[in-house]
Amino acid sequence: MEKGSLVFLQDEPLENVYFIYDGKVKIYKTDLNGKEQIVSILKKGDMFPHVGFFRKGGYPAFSEILENAILVVVPISQFEKVLIENPELSIKMFKVLGEKIVDLQDRLESQILHNTYQQIIKLLIRLGKEHGQKLENGRILLKGEFTNRDLANMIGTTRETVSRTLTKLKKDHHIETDSEHDLIFDPNLLEEELFS
Repeated sequence: MEKGSLVFLQDEPLENVYFIYDGKVKIYKTDLNGKEQIVSILKKGDMFPHVGFFRKGGYPAFSEILENAILVVVPISQFEKVLIENPELSIKMFKVLGEKIVDLQDRLESQILHNTYQQIIKLLIRLGKEHGQKLENGRILLKGEFTNRDLANMIGTTRETVSRTLTKLKKDHHIETDSEHDLIFDPNLLEEELFS
């Protein structure tokens, strides 16, 4: 599928489970005013949707191709049959869903207990773990594929707030950028900044 194309729309009848063979997919919701809230950015090896396929109803969010992608599409009835016939696969599935639940709990806790500055730091650390490249010195290289608007939409703030925070983090030498606008940071130093 080509960049920018939609895999499914929010509330469309839930029919398939998707596995990303190659590329990236954005999962997002919109409010009545069209404001976007990015739920997750998925990459090669991930599956989606994570919720809903064990119940009837519609897709819980929109999904858009961020990078040209190859998706493996499995009808839900076939997926359920495979899970029933392969209990070890069901156990792996529960582990994946358990990790997603823990991640969502952490994100909710961050929204409730942390100010916006701390939320942005936690977001950078999380994106570094999920999408970053670990460098020899223990630092993380996070490619400049996420715009400030994307980062803002992930935590429900404004692009300007993200921009000010990134500028402050650069000024305080907690992050740096290279010539390609990639972010480079030490996740341990960012963790320390959370509690200072």
